[in-house]
Amino acid sequence: MFRSSLAALLLASVSTTVYAAAPATSAAIATGLVAHRAVYDLELKDASERSGISGMSGRMVYEFGGNYCTGFTTNFRFVTQIDTGDAVRVSDQQTKTFENLKDRRFTFDTKSFTDEQLDKEVNGAAQDQAEGVKVALTQPTSKELQLAASRFPTEHMLDVIQNAKAGKRLFEARVFDGSDDGDKALVTTTVVGKQVAPAVDEADAGNAGAFAKAAFWPVTISYFNENTKTDALPVYRMSFKLYENGITRDLTLDYGDFVLSGRLAKLELLDSTSAACK
Repeated sequence: MFRSSLAALLLASVSTTVYAAAPATSAAIATGLVAHRAVYDLELKDASERSGISGMSGRMVYEFGGNYCTGFTTNFRFVTQIDTGDAVRVSDQQTKTFENLKDRRFTFDTKSFTDEQLDKEVNGAAQDQAEGVKVALTQPTSKELQLAASRFPTEHMLDVIQNAKAGKRLFEARVFDGSDDGDKALVTTTVVGKQVAPAVDEADAGNAGAFAKAAFWPVTISYFNENTKTDALPVYRMSFKLYENGITRDLTLDYGDFVLSGRLAKLELLDSTSAACK
């Protein structure tokens, strides 16, 4: 699962302050995740006048690997060319994470550039403990934080897949992914549609290689700040088609003032060694 901040995943009724119990992470589902590198071409789908954006295009590369026993790694790069009408600038966000589901530990390092100049660096480590998530930040400032109990990104992806398989269409979770300033978790609401086969004319299905004709779940995840009112708009919304192995395509990235579409341009399966848990 990925989320970008631009520089800077049973219909049940749930409230914004009460969270459905997250399913225990399944090692069986985790071992079904496929190591891969996915490249997405990005285009501006919509933009309000308030956004100040007249054009935007770019590319996103998401590389995922590892296994349940030794941990999962992600390398994520999100590059966009933004035209404001008066100027054109290039935004480049590069993120590396490591998530150990067994030890309940997550590390993150994000660098954000504008026109090749470093704007911000955020890195640190988070540990899931009985009292919640303890975060030790080293950048932009060195400090320790105590947050409420949260899921980490791969863990949340596994929750999405597990709920999808169980036929649960709506659930909430608090997620910490180290984004923005790395100092808060966000509340998420995930809606999962019924599993369907791709239509004949789906634009990027052919680029999914061996999975071109595989069934997928349509998923929408909305991210909210903590303690917002029930009618608050999400700070970010992401929709995509999700395969059982964790690969995604046909993205919609909704930032409120503007919306990007992301089409799968290339998918490469990577070698992934499996290790026996000790």
